[in-house]
Amino acid sequence: MVIACPAVALARQILEGFDDYRDRFRDITNEARKRFEQAQWQEIQQAAADRIQLYKECVATTRDQLINDYGEAVLLNIDCWPDIKRSYIGQIDLRLDDELSETWFNSIFNSLFSHDLITDECMFVTSTRAELHRNDTPMQIRIYRPQGDLHAALQKISEDYQFSVPYADQAGDVERLEAQLRKNLPDWVCKDTDLTIELYSSRLYRNKGAYVVGRIFTQDEQWPLVIAIVNREGEGIRLDAAIVDEAEVSIIFSFTRSYFMVRVAYPAEFVNFLQRILPRKDISELYTSIGFYKQGKTEFYRNLRRHLETTDDRFMMAPGIRGMVMTVFTLPGFSTVFKLIKDRFSPSKTVDRATVLDRYRLVKHVDRVGRMADTQEFTDLRFPKEKFDPECLAELLEDAPSTVEVQGDEVLIRHCWTERRMIPLNIYLENASEEQTLNALEDYGMAIKQLAAANIFPGDMLLKNFGVTRHGRVVFYDYDEICYLTEINFRDIPEPRYPEDEFAAEPWYSVAPNDVFPEEFPRFLFTDIKLRRIFSKLHGDLFTAKYWKSLQDAILAGKVIDVYPYKRKHIE
Repeated sequence: MVIACPAVALARQILEGFDDYRDRFRDITNEARKRFEQAQWQEIQQAAADRIQLYKECVATTRDQLINDYGEAVLLNIDCWPDIKRSYIGQIDLRLDDELSETWFNSIFNSLFSHDLITDECMFVTSTRAELHRNDTPMQIRIYRPQGDLHAALQKISEDYQFSVPYADQAGDVERLEAQLRKNLPDWVCKDTDLTIELYSSRLYRNKGAYVVGRIFTQDEQWPLVIAIVNREGEGIRLDAAIVDEAEVSIIFSFTRSYFMVRVAYPAEFVNFLQRILPRKDISELYTSIGFYKQGKTEFYRNLRRHLETTDDRFMMAPGIRGMVMTVFTLPGFSTVFKLIKDRFSPSKTVDRATVLDRYRLVKHVDRVGRMADTQEFTDLRFPKEKFDPECLAELLEDAPSTVEVQGDEVLIRHCWTERRMIPLNIYLENASEEQTLNALEDYGMAIKQLAAANIFPGDMLLKNFGVTRHGRVVFYDYDEICYLTEINFRDIPEPRYPEDEFAAEPWYSVAPNDVFPEEFPRFLFTDIKLRRIFSKLHGDLFTAKYWKSLQDAILAGKVIDVYPYKRKHIE
């Protein structure tokens, strides 16, 4: 029996579900200014988590409504979907968020069908959208031309970007921003009568900060410009910093931080604006950085397919010490690692597969404070078998046979996470100069401290579980033992009862599952005595239970600790 397919109505209802998602996304985002002005720091963290969860919830609601209205016989008839897609294309044709609506359609399709049924005929494996909007000049920008008077231009900017909460010291802030720009730009720039400052009209919000984003340029050169803003409760708003270094601005938009909230009419337009400022940033990262992580995932997958189709790159095992829980492979010319859960864990690991899944998914919903790499979760990825180094494929099949399967000329990866590739910290230190070693160990300690400030305890803090980014930042990337800091019981090692206790094979004191003894960290983290001594001088407080307990007390008291995404030593 032939089942009639109401393609137009189905496509319209899928699009209505998308519009509902976009409305709810905007509602959460548009409250960001009020939360910042009222210093509602805990509410900001909750809103960020709610917005991430929103996409999954809206997809499930739309799918269930479709099944309820049309029945499984219609919805699960794969022959209907080419017609639904064609109708959907017509309905999104004049939209300026059409790239997002395509990804939404894919999500609905994938919520109904096995990934084995993915084809470009039924969904948007490749986009049907022309590159129309990504090359347009953004409409939501403000232009300032100092004409040799930088101070007056900054004064006008401070007036245009005021809040309902007054500035604590507007005149002083303008003077400080001017001094920072004159210090960090070439001398001739600020005198150039053609100098132009271009800023996006909407502010960006994340955690305890607000940001005005744009660029400063002449006829021949340009620099990114980010003005960082803070709210000192009880004091007022402060223009905290003017940042023009591309590396520092790139770190602010890093894959290691939670997503900005920013009012944008057309996301592609804003992403294009950001890409002009940060040309080394991939479009997938920029979509993700403003909360459209599903679109980021779509763009990432399309980039990966193009890379495999246009290069001779083959997958190989990632360099570094082999993991006890995860097996990791990579593409040499693609800055990503692919992580699979092993079928069998090292005997020293007490976690199970379900726990590892929960902990990796936790990373998506917490404040990563610039110290944890973002992840994307994929299921049922298929790659040509010829794209795998034979040794790599053999190791994957041995480590994760339930996840990796060879099917003819293809390799099926049933489940994996992707992360940005970094140099493992232990490998970095093997070849580092004295100055690089000092900087890396300083940043390693700061990474641990900033994660703790965000209520995250890494668990396994070995050097091999941290990486060094292209900007020299130390970032944590192994999540199978992370937990909330407030769940840990930090203890001092009790005094020995008898002299013999110190030489006993077993401890003379009881140890509960969540007990941690920071005094043991030096020996555990550093086999190299020289590195241990350097780190002790830099961050010896990490080896005391008192330090960790003080952070727990602050977090339990409701304090959201400041962690800045930019350097502040030059600000005051």
